[in-house]
Amino acid sequence: MSAPLPNLPALALFVAVVDEGGLGAGARRLGMYQPNASRMIAQLESQAGMALLDRHPRGARPTSAGLLYAAHARELLEAAADFTGWLHHSRDEDTLELQVGASMTIAEHLMPAWLTELRRTSARVRVDLRVLNSTQVLEQVRGGQLQLGFIETPHVPRWVHAQDLREDELVVVVAPHHPWASRDEPVGLQELAATALVVREGGSGTREAFEELVPSAARTAPVQELSSNAAVRVAVSSGAGPAVLSMLAVRSLLETGQLHRVPVQGERLRRPLTAVWTGPRRLTGPAADLVAVATAPTRPAL
Repeated sequence: MSAPLPNLPALALFVAVVDEGGLGAGARRLGMYQPNASRMIAQLESQAGMALLDRHPRGARPTSAGLLYAAHARELLEAAADFTGWLHHSRDEDTLELQVGASMTIAEHLMPAWLTELRRTSARVRVDLRVLNSTQVLEQVRGGQLQLGFIETPHVPRWVHAQDLREDELVVVVAPHHPWASRDEPVGLQELAATALVVREGGSGTREAFEELVPSAARTAPVQELSSNAAVRVAVSSGAGPAVLSMLAVRSLLETGQLHRVPVQGERLRRPLTAVWTGPRRLTGPAADLVAVATAPTRPAL
């Protein structure tokens, strides 16, 4: 008699428990009640004929056998996901849909060109784009509402697969009539951190990246907290105060003189722009095509 086929939901639960470090956390990740999760893990161990987890009051760790079991389980789950993706696409040969979330700077200044190139090379793909902040993108990737996300925060959680796309520079900008616009010396990081700035809302990748690079800035109350780059630019132009924004978001206003860039002492403020997803480590289909477009060398302007 042949052995029973693996229980894929149980394997997904076991991998989640290993990743999260506890049975309860793993069950919550999959939206499962803990008693049901306990029974599924017990059935896996019974079928395997060995202990897969060492349980302790603060969580659960995989045994040496459990680590090997988890590695093979991941391979099987990735193969199952590939099969499901193939089946989905084979049912709809006319249009391939891709749910994508992008944080604001990427959505405003990079995504339009990426989608244009994707349509040129993959005409059958229809992208459902949601413009969110980085925290919201990660939440929806984790919840399965998004197949692919693009974020600007340096805080990339370990439960997603990630690929760096490029570096982005953060710059200090003020209105042309602001006192900093005529100063001779660059602004120091301590002075910048102690200054009340116009900032994006909590969860914004721009704000999180700046506070990661200049941690003491988080202790200074902002002069205004706004939910979009456009609103921050308007507030700065009106004289509300300095802001730290992506060069992508302010380049055109710097070129026209509507904003003024203030040099910063020391190294430039840089942060990564990152693609994130869950499921199989290797992207396939439209998601892989879009990431390939995003990582392609930038074409020179004509």
